[in-house]
Amino acid sequence: MDFTFTEEQQAAAEAARGVLAKVTPDGVPSPARVPGAVAEDFDRPLWDRLATAGVVGLTVPRAHGGAGLGAIALCLALREAGRVLARVPLLETGAAALVLGAYGGDAAGRLLPALARGEAVVTVAAAGPTGHGPAELAVTARPDGDGWVLDGAHTAVPWAHSADHLLLPAHTTEGRPVLALLPHHRARPGVSLAEQVSTTGERYGHLTLDGVRARADEMITAEGAWDALRDLLTTGTCALALGLGEAVLERTSVYTAERHQFGHPLATFQAVAVQAADRYMDLRAMEATLWQAAWRLESGADGPLPAAADVAVAKIWAAQGVRRVVQTAHHLHGGAGADTDHPLHRYHAWAKQLELSLGPAAAHEEALGDLLAAHPLT
Repeated sequence: MDFTFTEEQQAAAEAARGVLAKVTPDGVPSPARVPGAVAEDFDRPLWDRLATAGVVGLTVPRAHGGAGLGAIALCLALREAGRVLARVPLLETGAAALVLGAYGGDAAGRLLPALARGEAVVTVAAAGPTGHGPAELAVTARPDGDGWVLDGAHTAVPWAHSADHLLLPAHTTEGRPVLALLPHHRARPGVSLAEQVSTTGERYGHLTLDGVRARADEMITAEGAWDALRDLLTTGTCALALGLGEAVLERTSVYTAERHQFGHPLATFQAVAVQAADRYMDLRAMEATLWQAAWRLESGADGPLPAAADVAVAKIWAAQGVRRVVQTAHHLHGGAGADTDHPLHRYHAWAKQLELSLGPAAAHEEALGDLLAAHPLT
């Protein structure tokens, strides 16, 4: 097997890296310094630069003005975004564009060119009512005349107050998962958004749907659409965690090489070196499982277990690994890492958000156990 990234995938990573290299994590708004949300909106100037570089349209089909790439290219870009704590909805819009291109109808097709240009932003409600359990069960979708009626609630919807379109899972009365694509959702009758603040200090929303009407062309009923979106979001979260963890370990390596105790650099002490080596191994495991999951999603390759199992393994490693990396970084930085003048506390807040987003390690261990029980290995 050859797991080398293609020239197009490498170009996507380089384009993202070129734009994001100008982002300074020290300048990212700190949740420890600002009461409430750190900002009203995401970083629009950065979003525009990413769109100009073609990064926003990576997963939009070529026929609609995008690069036509898949999960691997998206994760490569998200890895770079995680390194600098980029405050943009690249995960949500990128995953939505890939699913809309593969499963969406005419309404989705009309939206995709605007997504490729960065002129439209899609966010996804994927946490359900509490952040635990199947998100598609949070909303009921029932046919009504020539449209649908939606009732239910989702919590912790990222960028809900800023996005132009909202993509959310629901279930029919027969229990089948579907997706609803709601443009101008904030002004739609029956939709209410209560403000929430994430661990990172970003402005999230608690979404309530009370008899919300959706047109037939705003519903995506194709089988597998929600599963694909959920797996993309989860794998993309792992990519953000990997980039964040790598940046934290690099900063820790620099600090322990420059900081002296008893006349020697901290990095020369065996206890420090062993802890750093353990965290390096965490990152390499996070990387290997991430690309395995992204490859399964993009290629559709068969395996002894469904691709969802590889996604679960990647999220287990990402959730546990990013937490351990940041905890060790705090320990090796000593008091400096706890100072709000130091960027490490920002990475800590983002790491905790990524650890718990779309299910902590324990939830995915349970999901992996269910998959193993349903598909016994012989």
